[in-house]
Amino acid sequence: MAGFIDAAVQDIDNRLKELREEEQKLVAARAALTAGAKRGPGRPPRSEASPATGTTRRRRPGRPRGRRGGNTRSAQALELVRSQPGITIPQIAEALKIEPNYLYRVMPKLTADGVVKRIDQGWHPADGAAAE
Repeated sequence: MAGFIDAAVQDIDNRLKELREEEQKLVAARAALTAGAKRGPGRPPRSEASPATGTTRRRRPGRPRGRRGGNTRSAQALELVRSQPGITIPQIAEALKIEPNYLYRVMPKLTADGVVKRIDQGWHPADGAAAE
């Protein structure tokens, strides 16, 4: 009976060793899959240091990338509202050749600034005077 128990314990130990090895492989495979999934396909992880020089990347001074500054779209939309009281957001977007969803953020800001007001679907100058 002692030999049977020793053999069973040995079999269990061998199987546990196999399972530990398989677990290590699975953990490594999972880590490899999840590390790439966070950044998206074909997109390398961001590094603050340049691999060639070892220096830290710095942005050039000046305006942020992708921004014009000066509320250009707001000013253009305001001019359209002044010249065409009652104009709608889709009409403004068509005139400016931009997507209307952008104007759904711009126009409430102009309302909060007190320069335009909304009446039904149309936008009007808040001061009541249309530009000639």
